[in-house]
Amino acid sequence: MPNSPQKTVDDYLAAVPGQARATLEKIRQMIRSIVPEATEAISYGAPAFKYKGRPLAAYAAYKDHCSYFPMSPAVLEAHRDALKSYKTSKGAIRFPIDQPLPAGLVEKLVQTRMAEIEAAGRKARATG
Repeated sequence: MPNSPQKTVDDYLAAVPGQARATLEKIRQMIRSIVPEATEAISYGAPAFKYKGRPLAAYAAYKDHCSYFPMSPAVLEAHRDALKSYKTSKGAIRFPIDQPLPAGLVEKLVQTRMAEIEAAGRKARATG
């Protein structure tokens, strides 16, 4: 939603209007509480978290919705039933500006992606 590219997550959030900013701040805090060791950055113009150097999750505000990006179509597929009430695409979950995703759902999405990253790391170590 911010018009110009933002350098930091704080800059991005500062440029997002009221209710959408509050919603994204809640998503940010949820992810931070689940994975305190994750690092934050702007990725493809949106606030994102990395875990062990790999993309973990991102989120953004748009004119009429917010989105959560689990950084893996397999994560969306794994939680298809829990996501039935949301509009989804191959890589995103849309939700209302004034209604953050439930903490339990965010936790499941993040933990599934973390497990995927861990498994990829194990596989790389085993073949490398």
